[in-house]
Amino acid sequence: MPRRQDPGAPPAAPLERQPTETGPMAKGASPGRPRAQAARQPQPSSTGHNPPKRPRQAALGAIDASYLEGLIGYNARRAALTVIALFLERMKPYGLRPVDFSTLSLIAHNPGVTARQLCHALGILPPNMVGLISGLEQRALIERRPHPHDRRAQGLHLSPQAAVMMQDAERTAAELEQDAAQRLSPAEQKTLMRLLQKIYH
Repeated sequence: MPRRQDPGAPPAAPLERQPTETGPMAKGASPGRPRAQAARQPQPSSTGHNPPKRPRQAALGAIDASYLEGLIGYNARRAALTVIALFLERMKPYGLRPVDFSTLSLIAHNPGVTARQLCHALGILPPNMVGLISGLEQRALIERRPHPHDRRAQGLHLSPQAAVMMQDAERTAAELEQDAAQRLSPAEQKTLMRLLQKIYH
């Protein structure tokens, strides 16, 4: 039951509404401790300047390749790249890659050679040789004929047009090798080939 007010008593003061805090002293914040900022701003250095950037690396000069140049494989590869670059340029008129040239050359000097013999001579896997021979056959550069001594095998022969082409291509190959090895004497060239063959034979 509500309490009755005495008619002679002064009216009660109205209740004041407490303001809602939205600043640093909001509910849950401790007095005198403002909320931490969302992201901490980078502090300048003690000198008042940003730290200096790392200097760029000086231009590179000659590097030490003495270890690599003492490896047979490295030197053989570098020499091969030099010869192959010239080979690709000179063989463009014939449309021959190094593997095409090697295959056709072996067939030219060994009429009736089998695919298995070519794999062994060139170090090519049989599946890869199948695709290679198929491509040369599609270009009408080789022909398959029954092998005279093995009924299960087929001998490979150059087509008439390929025989003429390979005469010119082999002449071009000999010329380009002389150009690539012009710093070597004929005796040095023979010695180099003999030593390389001792590695892979």
